Amino acid sequence: MSHLPLPLYGFAAFFMIFWFGTWCVHLIAICYGKYKLHKKSCKLPTESSPLPGVSILKPLMGVDPNLQHNLETFFSMDYPLYELLFCVEDKHDPAIKLVEQLLDKYPLIDAQLFVGGSDVGVNPKINNIHPGYMAAKYDFVMISDSGIKMKNDTLLDMVQNMSERHALVHQMPFTCDRDGFAATFEKVFFGTVQSRIYLSADALGINCHTGMSCLLRKAVIDQLGGLRTFGCYLAEDFFIAKRVTELGWKMRISNQPAMQNSGLCDIGSFQARLIRWAKLRVAMVPTTILLEPLSECLVLGALAAWSASVLFAWDPLVFYLVHILCWFLSDWMLLSIVQHGSMPFHKFEFLIGWFFRELSGPYLFLHALWNPAIRWRTRTFKLHWGGIAYELPLPNSTPATDSLITPLQPAPTLLATTVTTMGAGTGLGTGSGTVMGTLPSAKHRLLVS
Repeated sequence: MSHLPLPLYGFAAFFMIFWFGTWCVHLIAICYGKYKLHKKSCKLPTESSPLPGVSILKPLMGVDPNLQHNLETFFSMDYPLYELLFCVEDKHDPAIKLVEQLLDKYPLIDAQLFVGGSDVGVNPKINNIHPGYMAAKYDFVMISDSGIKMKNDTLLDMVQNMSERHALVHQMPFTCDRDGFAATFEKVFFGTVQSRIYLSADALGINCHTGMSCLLRKAVIDQLGGLRTFGCYLAEDFFIAKRVTELGWKMRISNQPAMQNSGLCDIGSFQARLIRWAKLRVAMVPTTILLEPLSECLVLGALAAWSASVLFAWDPLVFYLVHILCWFLSDWMLLSIVQHGSMPFHKFEFLIGWFFRELSGPYLFLHALWNPAIRWRTRTFKLHWGGIAYELPLPNSTPATDSLITPLQPAPTLLATTVTTMGAGTGLGTGSGTVMGTLPSAKHRLLVS
């Protein structure tokens, strides 16, 4: 190999070092996952330090077969003081009827339904939950997506992870046990690729916040200008965590993963979700363009095998096969730690799902680079460097500018919006909202913006 140009040895050394670093990430994720996940907290509330109240924001849009069951888990939690704030943007959404039925079924639970949303940015989720956020009456706010299923002690676990130094506690994404190959594929992804990055990042203090289930100090978010400040971003979770840590606060994951339990599960929609996430990562962290493809098992293994042959004259095929086998076994070990129980599928099904994920991963990432526009339900967005989002006009509409709607700038601070939010926190209205009707219990009110 001495006849090779000198730069090739430099590339070979770089890929070998990167390969070694990736295995360090594997090791950190496995060890930290074993230490952190599913650990029961021994702290109990006392008269001198009672548990704080929590306002839980639930953004809803549409109904799937598991939605009622998922929402009911929030009505039966073992936690002494919380309120449920259901937010629906469209007054014709079928989720409204479902929520009203649950409010009637659980009249003793402090809950409200907000219909109409707000217009504080391009982010649909922020627009949806903003009225509920302004009406939240407790010091801690939890944002929980519609597909999340709660255990009885999940909220208690999140609150007990919120120390005096922390302003954000979030759950690592995972999935409930469901039938079908699509469900297996989702569990393999969230239990291996996602968990590996999430656990190692949290152990190293790197921002890895995913906002599907998170607990926030409301005073800190208000100091940043409230949720409306993040309405100009599609990846509001990343920028919330970024701004919180810039203020000197810490963040960490809770002991329990977030149990996603969507009733609609298919390969196509999940891959579209992965492509959308990849587009967001590229816009927010441009180095992702180089680092993410290199961290894929098959791509990195091929480069490391070539490097081993150049630097050490090792057989590249043997190196490659051993690399894949070790990666596969470490992923099975990590998934077992995250699952914390028996798998809902056989090892052979895991093998098929694992190979499908590894083969499709690079393709999905290239697809995200090729078409950077982001589709979310019926709307299309485009991101510029830094994460600022623009909404693209509909095909038959007349755009306000040449090709893009004018980007929304970060909203003014909370002080500038106090005049229009006098009803916040009273349970009687938010902003320009008015009470349209009252349910049987005094605690349950329907509010429309």
